Amino acid sequence: MMNVDKIQKVAVIGAGLMGHGIAQELAQGGYEVGLNDVTEEALEKAIVRIRDNYAMLEREGLLSQGEGEKAIGLVQTSVDIGIAIDGADLVIEAVVEDLALKLDIFEKLDAWCGSQTILATNSSSYMPSKIAAATERPEKVVGMHYFNPPFLMPLVEIIKSNQTSDQTAQVAYDLMVKIGKSPVMVQKEVPGFIGNRIQAAVWREILWLVEEGIATPRDIDTVVKTGLGRRLSVAGPFELTDLTSLAMKQAIMEELLPSLASGQKVSVILKEKVEGGELGIRSGRGFYEWTPESGEDLRARVAKALIEIGKWDQ
Repeated sequence: MMNVDKIQKVAVIGAGLMGHGIAQELAQGGYEVGLNDVTEEALEKAIVRIRDNYAMLEREGLLSQGEGEKAIGLVQTSVDIGIAIDGADLVIEAVVEDLALKLDIFEKLDAWCGSQTILATNSSSYMPSKIAAATERPEKVVGMHYFNPPFLMPLVEIIKSNQTSDQTAQVAYDLMVKIGKSPVMVQKEVPGFIGNRIQAAVWREILWLVEEGIATPRDIDTVVKTGLGRRLSVAGPFELTDLTSLAMKQAIMEELLPSLASGQKVSVILKEKVEGGELGIRSGRGFYEWTPESGEDLRARVAKALIEIGKWDQ
């Protein structure tokens, strides 16, 4: 019977935005990691990113000197997926959100991995049951949804399909606890799981506010950064409601709900920006104008704040 103490090696398929951070944390937790991607260049870039991340954590006092380099020694890279997954007790897929690609990978994993190996997906949109359809072991397929950047965001959503065994989900949950994450168990499949559903509801409302000329993107960012976000970084919405009054919350909801955005289609503003190539920092323009320097400043500001918040838990 599989349990977390039997996990010795974890393979991560995809070394990009999420995959390199997932591999980094597992190695930091003392696990042997097989990291796979399609090119040597992608793998070399991932190791550079991991080394830079460890160096930053050491500078901030979140890791002791030399701890990062020791952890890097546990990460073995390979463009051969068979080599990366050899001997793995858990495989975490972290490739781009392309269902056909994910299904192809899971079909191969199912054929090549040992019968006890747990297969997990980091997908932020596809439900585990859809991906498990490519395997003969749906009871051993589970969602493990990290948030970006993985090494600074403690949350991992563990998503069970109606075929995922309790044992499989518990092993994934226990592993995350063991390496210092803050996992939550999503008991039933639903598109977007928990975090992305909350974010989508917020996005629908803020884009409506902009479309209706009620507020600018900058105004809305100010409201969130200097109001809502400050409280939500230290207490959740249910905690904050208990801190005030459920009766007051009921009265507010009765007044506001009829007027809230409820559209089922993507915002016109968002569609126009995407169609016009205004994709954010990567294109130099999104809701704001960006230079390489200002984009890097934003990334650094976010990372610094997340590191400081992370110190609260020490």
